[in-house]
Amino acid sequence: MAAWGRLSLYCHEKLEPVFRRKPGTYPGIVMTDRYAVIGNPIEQSKSPLIHTAFARVTGQDIDYGKLLGPLGGFAQAVDAFRAAGGRGMNVTAPFKLDAFAYATDLAPSAQMAGAVNAMKFEGDRVYAENFDGVGLVRDVVHNLAFPVRGKRVLVLGAGGATRGALLPLLAEQPAELVIVNRTVAKAEEMADLARQHQSGSVPVRGVSYTDLGAQSFDVVFNATSASLTAQLPPLTASAFAPGCLAYELAYGKGLTPFLNLAQQAGVTHLADGVGMLAEQAAEAFLWWRGVRPDTKDVIRQLTVPLG
Repeated sequence: MAAWGRLSLYCHEKLEPVFRRKPGTYPGIVMTDRYAVIGNPIEQSKSPLIHTAFARVTGQDIDYGKLLGPLGGFAQAVDAFRAAGGRGMNVTAPFKLDAFAYATDLAPSAQMAGAVNAMKFEGDRVYAENFDGVGLVRDVVHNLAFPVRGKRVLVLGAGGATRGALLPLLAEQPAELVIVNRTVAKAEEMADLARQHQSGSVPVRGVSYTDLGAQSFDVVFNATSASLTAQLPPLTASAFAPGCLAYELAYGKGLTPFLNLAQQAGVTHLADGVGMLAEQAAEAFLWWRGVRPDTKDVIRQLTVPLG
């Protein structure tokens, strides 16, 4: 078998169903722009559903699939995807740090987050972005019509999700932004990072849960992983001010312990991260294709009732 034929067969076997060829195309010839999400595990990802819907409503000719990346083999998997004609990728756990190291050109959002959730391939360049923070803010301000400007904002957790959201949140000019974490040193470190990189002068503090006392906030984001295991961060109901928005970054979990606490405290504005998921995907789609899809239908399709 010729060398090109062997390469085509290898890519077909290794990357299927990422490279689903249309009827009538020749082996090894990519007729449709190819994109994928890479992760491990990957079966749970909603990205193919979302981007296929976006392509349909915008008239873009793309093929979007899932790629199970081998642990320890991220670079090799992406190399093979690019060699077979891949144009871009979304990146999910546990590869966001691998993508950060793999990229040749990191956007400020990725640099600030210290992680990458979208890549674009142009020749030998790998451009990298992190759209999680901008997706979160767009969901809150645009979809939920809940302004952040002038509001007291509390973020639970000092991990990667918080780090990626800091600058987009601060750009909305809240009255203050407080980061709370079980390990106060991590919260303080995150607050220092935010103060150094923000373009404005929003007060930012890092505190422990004990330090919160009876303070209340207008927007409370749960950016911890507690809800993934049905746990509740050590937060009291006093954190929720009247008219507060309680936002769970996890999605598809229904009324999580965090949202249940907020509801019991009288909060009526409850949301999970499904809108954030759709909006960060729309940002990536715009970056890749030059057209921004409407997200309403995707959000409606993926929404799990809260309660």
